[in-house]
Amino acid sequence: MDQLTIAERVVQELLRTRLPLDDDELARQLDVQPRQTINQACRRLEQSRRLRRYIGPSGKIVNEIVSDTFPEDAVVQQKVLAEPAAGDSAPQRQAEGIMLGLLGERLGCVLKPRRFSLADGARVEVDGADEHLTVLVEAWAHQGPPKAAQKHKVLADAMRLLFVASTLVTAPRLVLCLSDEEAAHHFTTARFWAAAALRAFQIQVEVVELAAGLRSEILGAQQRQYR
Repeated sequence: MDQLTIAERVVQELLRTRLPLDDDELARQLDVQPRQTINQACRRLEQSRRLRRYIGPSGKIVNEIVSDTFPEDAVVQQKVLAEPAAGDSAPQRQAEGIMLGLLGERLGCVLKPRRFSLADGARVEVDGADEHLTVLVEAWAHQGPPKAAQKHKVLADAMRLLFVASTLVTAPRLVLCLSDEEAAHHFTTARFWAAAALRAFQIQVEVVELAAGLRSEILGAQQRQYR
């Protein structure tokens, strides 16, 4: 199967986040350069009435999926590579959406990606939050023990949760959602300072179980990333 086009990747990212994103955000999240490539793809999608482009709260033009063009579950129906290129993270992104659903069932709430606009114009997004902002979640679908840089990534996610929580009127429940006990071990075992820090800041680590097939896809993607 051919690799996804830039336009198809844009559609997948907008379906995944369910948030309007500007061209710069899409270029950064999809790791596409030059930025003009994203702009051209979004303009074509607008012409085909698959997305809307309009000026967002920050004054920049944002891209938003036309909801009646793609059904609610289209994010898991979109075409994906049978053999993703090295570094592709489509299985991880799909898994993280599933993880939010499983964690939401466990906590008794619906978790969706949420973007926050700060007073200085900056924006920050968390992987999941409930409607009333009583729960904030960062999800990580990695399988197996994390490498050094990946440990830093998870701690950066924890910092994001703490920062967003500091901007809210009431204190939310903060959760790091993982899908593998080995991946979670570094962040839950007392002899690691990272685990102690998470407990000190009351950030919970929750592990949800993914289906065996999806776990295999993630492992395959991880192996391609580190060839």
